[in-house]
Amino acid sequence: MQDPTYLILLALSDRPRHGYGILLEVSELSRGTIRLGPGTLYGALERLEEAGHVELDREEIEEGRPRRYYRLTRRGRRVLVEETERREALVGLAKQRLAHR
Repeated sequence: MQDPTYLILLALSDRPRHGYGILLEVSELSRGTIRLGPGTLYGALERLEEAGHVELDREEIEEGRPRRYYRLTRRGRRVLVEETERREALVGLAKQRLAHR
């Protein structure tokens, strides 16, 4: 799983968010190293929705514009947990190897 996809799922792990909120949260989680554009975000959300990892939570109208809120599904949460464990194992391996040098 690529970092942007992982961070999108992580951004949705605590509550539903609209697109712009996801963009801000991904930037914050990555300490500004990953800044997604709207096209990239909505393409990723579409793929994640097709995979059953996220779903539409609700749609609201704010200042005359629709805002779609997305939430993590149970399947998406499971995938996020599995990916987090995989990443932790890699970090553990890296620390072991670096400690021996």
